[in-house]
Amino acid sequence: MADLSHRKASARIQLNGKDGKPLANTTVTVNQINHEFLFGCGAFEALPYTNGATVHNGNGSLVGDAEKIADRTIIEDRMNKWLNLFNYGTLPFYWGGYEPEEGKPDTNGRMAAAKFLQSNDVKVKGHPLCWHTGCANWLMNYDNKTILEKQLQRIHRDVGNFKGVIDMWDVINEVVIMPIYDKYDNAITRICKELGRVGLVKEVFKAAYETNPDGTFLINDFNMSSNYEILIDGCLQAGAPINTIGLQSHQHQGIWGKEKQEEVLSRFEHFGLPIHFTENTIVAGPLVAPEITDLQDAHYDDDAATPELEEMQADALEQQYRNLFENHPLVTAITNWDYGDGAWLNAPSGLIRKDGSLKPSYNRLYKLIKEEWHTKLQLTTDANGYIDVNGFKGKYEITCDQGKADFILSNKNPSVSANLK
Repeated sequence: MADLSHRKASARIQLNGKDGKPLANTTVTVNQINHEFLFGCGAFEALPYTNGATVHNGNGSLVGDAEKIADRTIIEDRMNKWLNLFNYGTLPFYWGGYEPEEGKPDTNGRMAAAKFLQSNDVKVKGHPLCWHTGCANWLMNYDNKTILEKQLQRIHRDVGNFKGVIDMWDVINEVVIMPIYDKYDNAITRICKELGRVGLVKEVFKAAYETNPDGTFLINDFNMSSNYEILIDGCLQAGAPINTIGLQSHQHQGIWGKEKQEEVLSRFEHFGLPIHFTENTIVAGPLVAPEITDLQDAHYDDDAATPELEEMQADALEQQYRNLFENHPLVTAITNWDYGDGAWLNAPSGLIRKDGSLKPSYNRLYKLIKEEWHTKLQLTTDANGYIDVNGFKGKYEITCDQGKADFILSNKNPSVSANLK
């Protein structure tokens, strides 16, 4: 049996009635309604739900009329299934799709989606603020000095506009390859060549912190070699205020078994920073050939998935989640990148099929998050209205005949007062 003490907390709760007096000798139900741990997924689904459009998977831009493309009930069904499982969502802010014409970002569209998720107790992350891929083409009209200025202005603008709704960002994405990226010329590779990786990281993180000093800001990469470890070390030594490390785990060319997971984590846990598995994909389909060095060049056939491969996907996903949640306290978030099959590379890497039906991987995660790693207790308050609660960290609701109350269970609050509403 795994020791889950690092995921749990204890607190002494005093329950007060609607009159403000302690509710003595009363039987209550204490039920966890959200986790402190971030069980996440790409939340692109929220864009068509809130904006009446469909998402172009290449860059996150909104295209088309949702009513012509898909029945509204289908969109609602997919969104409800999403909300039934996840408490953390990543929204796309790829610069080229978010602001295809300079000075005209889709602030309102992203804000509608972000506020909708927030209203459903979902923490939202923006992805990404600086990346060479999916960059805005109009930046190429400027010299390097101006490109950097506009990049920093973009960070100040978007982090500022969304403050209080989105306070978590992938500040810079895939820096290891950024200055040597040669598939096509782009503005961000240009300035990364000039400033160097560490120099650019320092600039963009400084801009993010200036705008939201309490934000959670990630460096994020798919390169799990020592190059990424050395880069992070160099950035921290140079004073870059990185406060969370993002690890991409796209497993299209091989499943990360426990040995691989442990090997990767051994090289990043020593920094002592929270670690997010930011883009996790396990494919219910054949592996991509090893000679393909850029997954963007891979593509799956529509019938790539089989029932046997879907079970394999579920098994591998459960093993990974169990290991990360149960054995690695510094891991504080896991994002399954694709919600539905066919989202990226047409891969069967989602938790639901293209027709919206639930895959074994969805059901397996549901049992872990909502059943096995879930706390529900029936307790009786003492003469002074106190109950002692031990459970998974997160948000709780207390219910009894007289009403409801809520509280947060965390290491920060060993003594809590909860008031019935």
